[in-house]
Amino acid sequence: MPEPSLRSRMANLILFIPNMLVLCGRLMVDGRVPAKERLLVAGAIVYALVPLDFIPDMLPFVGQVDDAYLISMSLLRLMTVTDARVIRQHWRGGGDVVELVGAVAMIASKLLPPKIRRVLTAQIEDKPVPPPTPVQAANVQSITPSTDFDRA
Repeated sequence: MPEPSLRSRMANLILFIPNMLVLCGRLMVDGRVPAKERLLVAGAIVYALVPLDFIPDMLPFVGQVDDAYLISMSLLRLMTVTDARVIRQHWRGGGDVVELVGAVAMIASKLLPPKIRRVLTAQIEDKPVPPPTPVQAANVQSITPSTDFDRA
């Protein structure tokens, strides 16, 4: 039996977007999920629900590829800081959600134009915060209220 084409595989996976949105909603209220990750998941939900984004959702199939990519990348990032069992507990779709999310991310990344993929990926990457300059550190110390606990 021939292997399904990339487009047909993505078409099947796009049907899971509603389940992935429900998963994201459930994860947002789970206290085991770090607050920063909840914000990223919330952003992915909003991005998927707003019809005008990088690839407008009014374009059938193509308009959902960027949504699927951003949701799956947000969930992959979440899986790096949260136990996968937490994500599996909230999944109500078929199959293993961890494998599904990885497959959606991989297939969608192949279908997205590189510039759009880079922009979306940059929105969820954990960017290291540079250390403060001496001037910034001095400003923070000057506005930090002192307490008796600080004087030891």
